[in-house]
Amino acid sequence: MATTYKVLGQSNPTAASDTTLYTVPASTETVVSTITVANLGTSGTFRIAVRPAGATIANEHYIAYNVSVNANDSITFTLGVTLQATDVITVRASNAFFAFQAFGSEIA
Repeated sequence: MATTYKVLGQSNPTAASDTTLYTVPASTETVVSTITVANLGTSGTFRIAVRPAGATIANEHYIAYNVSVNANDSITFTLGVTLQATDVITVRASNAFFAFQAFGSEIA
């Protein structure tokens, strides 16, 4: 099995819209080491969810929910989350000034 260390996903989602940050490819496992959230403008809140096998988003999927971030500030999560093929990381922000990045390893 080959391991590839990489930027898994980057997104600047539309305000108040669930957006896919990363989907694990077929025949692949992933370890998400870090997710960063940068607020590029007005204070607001964000959400991060992990949806096993792309399930419809539900309360049990959230790893962060309506977390406040001041204007021009950022938060870094060091996680070590393990994902299987077709698992999805979904992000959402209260305004369009948030940027999300996921970093980790794909094992194929």
